[in-house]
Amino acid sequence: METLYYSRYKSAITNLLLGASEKGLLVAEFDRGQFPPARRAAQWQESPEQLRPYTLELDEYFAGQRRQFSFRLDLRGTLFQLQCWLALLEIPYGETRTYADIARAIGKPQAFRAVGLANNRNPVAIIVPCHRVIASDGTLCGYGGGLDLKQKLLVLEGARTAHLAA
Repeated sequence: METLYYSRYKSAITNLLLGASEKGLLVAEFDRGQFPPARRAAQWQESPEQLRPYTLELDEYFAGQRRQFSFRLDLRGTLFQLQCWLALLEIPYGETRTYADIARAIGKPQAFRAVGLANNRNPVAIIVPCHRVIASDGTLCGYGGGLDLKQKLLVLEGARTAHLAA
């Protein structure tokens, strides 16, 4: 059985539960008090020290000092989900894309709804920046951490959307 490491992370904006394998970060979920995830067949071991490289970069991100994460990820999902998540990683800091943009980027222009479902299943929130995906009309929509948090993250990054432009 695989051993995975986890720790809680607190920032001024949100609290996360982080999980990592020997290959890289595989979980950054909004802390709802339930961890480790029961859906993963693994032995979970609490280890703030093992997660320290990730928390240091998250500290820098939330302080506005980091625009890109340098640590490795261990993304696990279907081929379609992986294509979507990799496309999200290509969205520059401070910019947004629509679900249709992501669908076109992965070569499936009609799959914008499926892109939304893949975003919903993103296991590494913030780092795989699904918060940078907005509706075609420029408004905020759908985010596992809630629209308030999505807006805070976009403001932190200096992104401009129809919803934020006021």
